[in-house]
Amino acid sequence: MKIKLSFLLVLATSAIILACSSTGSKTTVSAETPKPIQLFNGNDINDWTPKIRLHEVGENYANTFRVEDGLLKVRYDGYDEFNQQYGHLAYNTPYSYYLLRVEYRFVDEQVKGGEGWAWRNSGAMLHGQDPNTMLKDQDFPISIEGQFLGGNGKDERTTSNLCTPGTNVVIDGTLFTPHCTSSTSKTYHGDEWVTADFLVLGDSLIQHILEGEVVLEYHKPQIGGGNVEPYDPAQKADGKLLKQGFIYLQSESHPIDFRKVELYDLSPYKDNKAKLDEIILSILPDSKFL
Repeated sequence: MKIKLSFLLVLATSAIILACSSTGSKTTVSAETPKPIQLFNGNDINDWTPKIRLHEVGENYANTFRVEDGLLKVRYDGYDEFNQQYGHLAYNTPYSYYLLRVEYRFVDEQVKGGEGWAWRNSGAMLHGQDPNTMLKDQDFPISIEGQFLGGNGKDERTTSNLCTPGTNVVIDGTLFTPHCTSSTSKTYHGDEWVTADFLVLGDSLIQHILEGEVVLEYHKPQIGGGNVEPYDPAQKADGKLLKQGFIYLQSESHPIDFRKVELYDLSPYKDNKAKLDEIILSILPDSKFL
């Protein structure tokens, strides 16, 4: 069963009441939907910074991240072998309150030397550390990962999962310390495009949303735990809540395309609950909880 849209359901109640007319006409959401910020502009990655393990910040080793045919592509034709050269592409502006929308698809074959677990595996890193603070041989940024996984055509394999390199979260009121947990999503096989939404409200709530359904929800993202190495100790203050950070796209050895990476900045509304409610509902009009 899908996770209930607990937060958004509360928001919906007030927004629906506000939207109803006194004559009892059909309910609509009255808020004007804000214009999304196109983090990927379709032309280049000039607003992004690559950080690939074993390479300096800013070095796009072997043209791993590239733009072709209007798509942001992750490719490995310049690699002899993957050699655990995990890559991350950071958008240069940090955000705190937002809804992130990513459209992705897995393609082609995994590069030689990629681990078995990394087959059709990528992700969007949320509340990530500044790429300029990562060590040259650091494998992952300290961050919250919305993990993307593709199916093999027959077996179930959820996507929009959670992994926690150097972080922990709270689930159902309890500090969650395992590295990864699965969502309740269906499996997406083959090269089909998938749209993944992430509602991020500072250090209070993060929801992973697919096709209008919340498939994973957690609270109080914070620094802690392991599964990232090596790192600058100054960047890992365990227990510190993550209120904002950088957004990354991953390179983990399997080719992937991104055709949309856009963000709705919700920070102007964070102190106005009623307005925040309306704006979220205007962005997600087809959510099945309505």
